[in-house]
Amino acid sequence: MSATGGKSIPFSLIGGDVTITGNVAASVDLHIDGAIEGDISCASLVQGPDSRITGHVTAQSARLAGLVDGSISADELVVESSARITGDVTYATITIEPGSRIAGRFTHKDGATPAAELKLITNDSAG
Repeated sequence: MSATGGKSIPFSLIGGDVTITGNVAASVDLHIDGAIEGDISCASLVQGPDSRITGHVTAQSARLAGLVDGSISADELVVESSARITGDVTYATITIEPGSRIAGRFTHKDGATPAAELKLITNDSAG
């Protein structure tokens, strides 16, 4: 049994009284209410409204409600109204609630198109 008491859906919780300096990697869902000073990589991220992340975030899905100072890359991203993000955002799908603040550049994940364009340019320049 996991520390959460369940066998099938493990997750990790970083409480509001915890500050971590360093990178965090999790193969399970991660819920952050505290502060992280480092990069985060996880399957699914839920950030509490009083949480602070200073670093890059990479997740399959992310629901952000606190402060993020760094870039974000997520397939499915939800930015809640209390979120404050400073950094570039790369996403496949995104939901932005009214009241949130984002200072950065948005890029849609579309891996096939840039690679095809790069190959086409390379072939054209070689011919």
